[in-house]
Amino acid sequence: MPEPDSAQGRHGSAPRRLKPAPLLFEPAAAASDEAHFFDLESIEDPRELLSRSTELVLAFRAATDRAMEFQAMAAAQLADPRRFDRLTPAVIAERAEWTEDYAKKMVEFGRELMRSGELPD
Repeated sequence: MPEPDSAQGRHGSAPRRLKPAPLLFEPAAAASDEAHFFDLESIEDPRELLSRSTELVLAFRAATDRAMEFQAMAAAQLADPRRFDRLTPAVIAERAEWTEDYAKKMVEFGRELMRSGELPD
């Protein structure tokens, strides 16, 4: 699992915002076919295949970074000492399938995001 600061740009700058490629949703029948993946298997031109698959990789990376920011904010909110029902890092770790140390880092990362106003859209 990546470190919480992987959503940030180089040298701790503001988080990078990649423009994701459109993730076209597939019909349920196509999605159930394990060989079918965003219609990549039907692209015969290797230049086009490289271009589209690269777009998808960048889109999934951007989605991963944004989802991780939301995870961090949720962890920080759940650990907020002002909440009567706050959770410990151990409980957060169990729910998110993280280690306790990673949960602590994510709580701090979420607090930093909320303090800085760099909230995901």
